[in-house]
Formats: sequence, structure tokens, C-alpha cells
Amino acid sequence: MANKQKRTMHHSTIVDADPDTVWSVVRDPMQLVRIVSGDAVKNVGWAEGGSVERVPSRYDFTLVFNDGLVQQEIAGRNEVKRASTYRATAPTMGIHSYAATIRIRPITNDPNRSFFEWTRELGISDDAETEVVDAVIAMMEKQTDSVRDHFAASK
Repeated sequence: MANKQKRTMHHSTIVDADPDTVWSVVRDPMQLVRIVSGDAVKNVGWAEGGSVERVPSRYDFTLVFNDGLVQQEIAGRNEVKRASTYRATAPTMGIHSYAATIRIRPITNDPNRSFFEWTRELGISDDAETEVVDAVIAMMEKQTDSVRDHFAASK
């Protein structure tokens, strides 16, 4: 078995929408994947009877640039704290493990805005194709801004 590297990423931004509005959208992986990936993904959908209200619940999508299938599941959700954790259910493109948490927090002195944070941990196999892993990470690094921009555009 190849050695494995770990990569941790943390991104955050201020969103121009109240926490409940942001949460109502990003708690649904189908909406979140479309917002953050746009035309870079296809075949976004629930798998194995999954749904936004069922936890755990699996969903799949395909990365357009290399037809890589991504299989993930909502692993946990806290509606009160507006937090959702999800993980990869199968290795893909040299990434053997993936776990992420999104959180939406209120901004105390501005109830019409929110703090959005996204923490991710990737396990990368040493024999992974560097270009593919780099492309996936580069895409991830822009996704928090996509969430911010989505809510700015909807005003």
C-alpha cells in the first residue's frame, strides 16, 4: 500500500445574508455542490435512497475535467448550531479519505450577515497523480468565495 499524506484546509468568509437563509441553502449538498462547483461538475444527485432530510445520506457527482466520480455522504448535522459534516465514502483520484465540516454562525452586531467556515481534511496517496490532486485542491480553495458570491448575487 502506498504511503499517505494528509492535507488540512480551513477557509472562512462573511456572507451577506442572515444565518437562517444561508443555512437553508448550504445544508443541502445538492445546492452546495452546484453553488461551489457550477459547470465543473455533472450528474449531481442522491444515491441509495438519500435525501437532504436523511442522515447519513449518500450523494454522488462527477468532476467534468476528468470524469472522476465523487461519492460522499452527510455524516452528521446539527440544525441548532447550523453545522454539517460530510465525508467521502469511496477513494477517488488519489484522495483516499475526505472529511469536511461547514458551519454558519451569526455576526452579533449585524444580524443580516453570517460567518461561513469550511474545514476539510484530505488523505492523499503518495502514488496519486499530482496534477489531478492539485486541480481538486485548487477548486476547493475557491469554493468558500463561491458561497459568498452566491448570496451577494441574490440580493
